[in-house]
Amino acid sequence: MAALCESFTLRGPGPGGGGPGLCLEPGPGRDLVLLTERGRAATLFKISDQKPLGCWSVKHGQILTCPVVCNFETHEYIAVHDNKVLRIWKNEDINLDKAFKATLSADVYRIHSLPNGGPVVLFRGGGVRTLDVLLEAPQQEIENVISDEVIRWSGAFMEGQQPVLIFTTEKDGDFFVYVQKPKLSSLHKYKLEQESSKPLCFTAHITNQTVTLLCLYSNDSVYQVLIPLQQDTEEEEEEEILSKSLLLNFSVPGTVLKGTSLVVLDKDHIAVLGSLAVPGKEPRECLSIWNTKFQTLQTSKELPLGTNGQLWCYEENFFLIHGKVLTVIMYKCETSSLAAAVGKLKDSQNPDVSSFVNWNTLEDEELVVSFQSQESVALKAESKMNLRSRRSTVAKIQPETLSVGQLLLNLKDASTYVLETELRQLMSKAPTPDLQATIGCVVTALTDRCKRNPKYYPQNFLLEIVETRDLSYSLCPDLMVVALEKKDMHLLQICLERFPDIPEEITYACLKTFLSISEAHLQNIDVNLDSVICYIDVESNDKEVKTEIVENGFSAEMDQDMYDTKIPKETQSRSDGESCPVGLQKAALLNAVLHSAYTETFLLPHLKNLPAQEAILFLRYLYYLYVKCSEKVNTTLPGIRSPTINQIMDWMCLLLDAHFTVMVMLPEAKELLSNLHKFVRAQVRFYSELNKIEGSLRELQRLNHLRESQTYSIEVLEII
Repeated sequence: MAALCESFTLRGPGPGGGGPGLCLEPGPGRDLVLLTERGRAATLFKISDQKPLGCWSVKHGQILTCPVVCNFETHEYIAVHDNKVLRIWKNEDINLDKAFKATLSADVYRIHSLPNGGPVVLFRGGGVRTLDVLLEAPQQEIENVISDEVIRWSGAFMEGQQPVLIFTTEKDGDFFVYVQKPKLSSLHKYKLEQESSKPLCFTAHITNQTVTLLCLYSNDSVYQVLIPLQQDTEEEEEEEILSKSLLLNFSVPGTVLKGTSLVVLDKDHIAVLGSLAVPGKEPRECLSIWNTKFQTLQTSKELPLGTNGQLWCYEENFFLIHGKVLTVIMYKCETSSLAAAVGKLKDSQNPDVSSFVNWNTLEDEELVVSFQSQESVALKAESKMNLRSRRSTVAKIQPETLSVGQLLLNLKDASTYVLETELRQLMSKAPTPDLQATIGCVVTALTDRCKRNPKYYPQNFLLEIVETRDLSYSLCPDLMVVALEKKDMHLLQICLERFPDIPEEITYACLKTFLSISEAHLQNIDVNLDSVICYIDVESNDKEVKTEIVENGFSAEMDQDMYDTKIPKETQSRSDGESCPVGLQKAALLNAVLHSAYTETFLLPHLKNLPAQEAILFLRYLYYLYVKCSEKVNTTLPGIRSPTINQIMDWMCLLLDAHFTVMVMLPEAKELLSNLHKFVRAQVRFYSELNKIEGSLRELQRLNHLRESQTYSIEVLEII
């Protein structure tokens, strides 16, 4: 018996979406996976915590050309960028430019890492090397095994103590299979039996010295090809034609399943991702599990938001792109039997209570079921029914005892006034233990309606909820995405100030939106100005009244004394922070970004995508804030939730790290960098002078202590 269990989001929606170029590989331990996305970055995720643990990216102009893998023996990560450049680094390394680098002599197709066999490198020409042999001589010549053939799929397996690499190629409509044992220099080539339909994808496993190759064909069938592992080490002179046998036909009464991806779960079960076509209706994508022994469909799940056709499976978890998010769907597979295949096997144990509630993807009846599953945690003694029975009992609930999920389902098509009135009453009556879950349901219902009806957007209601309730990003992940689509700057500002767990890609999306929006548009938007109104002068067209900086050791005269470079007055006034480079509204929004929590490792790859002009504008504003902070002895800005000197410096360093080359090359940034350099050097010199008089200050403190003890003495202190 097989069943699809609860699902949850591993990587939330971001500006880049879930486009092509994604690939998933197992991580260095259980519950860890490596995601390589869009050719730029690789991220290590912990599945159970739904959190990234590390992120590494290549610099501009470089592209990851094959998925990043983990060496399970050394716990190092291996990547190839620009086809030939091999990189190896450890978990604590941050900058890939400083990681181990080796340039190879041929293009790499893919690296496969085996738990007990080490990494194996497959080149585009069909040559195979183990990583240790390759590193002994990175420029060694790699033989060209295939001629005018294109690799379509590859996989690596262990047979005893020997790694076995299998890959399929295509040439002029013909498909070939290669089986290699790199440590024994063994190579065997086979040709697949021709047929009118073509194979779409492959997967394989090895059992008892036999390779079982499964091929998903375009005629909606899965074929099985058996390849015995030969013991000789000589290459075959003549290619053998492999015959195939029909393993499974996707025959569902009244429907046609068009598969796109195939994975093996165990010896009797496979999972297929594809579209289900029903006559007279639009095709619907779904994930299904099939029993190959009894030719039966075990279970399926519709995916209404669509997928990109890719499917991965690790540790009883499916991974796929559903809409714009990386979704994990848990599953269970039991020993195959006829009773299980026809759905007559009785459960010997009570089903596990759902431990993940993904508010981001709940729709209609799923909302009812998921919320009731949370209620069942508190009522374990009374709740012994599975999810299917829960769904069937929803209709039996009396109106006066409606659950939150059922109430929201009933309000799905209600008018705007009725919906908001009922939701306000729901939040006011919610019991304390379920308050956060109730608010999560309410926000989900509102954002769901916003997606269905583009004209509907309850801005005031959403602001009221965010300002008066203790929410978090994880409780309502769609909220900020919808606010970005609607350009709701005020709501984004409040979320940035209040949410403690905003992903770095959403923080970057907010920053990019704030910098790109025009000042004229912001004039008509209600934004909280408490963080800027106290230090930006609005009396004279946003121009600052010139204040000589003398309290914290820097002045214009000191700057001119230290450097020979003369700066025109207008330029100096603008660059030295005498006037704010952005308006009040934009400054307040940028301050909200400065206050948001982030991890440098995860934010830096996104900042690298910030356009050059917007990066310079942001740096000008940070420089302006730095100068304003330096005007005061305590280096703090007045106002409510104003950025601190540490936040300003951290963001300034992060921005310069992300755009160092751009800043150096652009003419309009050179003057800004020069002035920033001068100001920082003046500050360093000032604090250095303060350190020099530290001894004098201590001597004065000692004299003051002697006076307090009323002992008579004559001391002469000479300050040079």
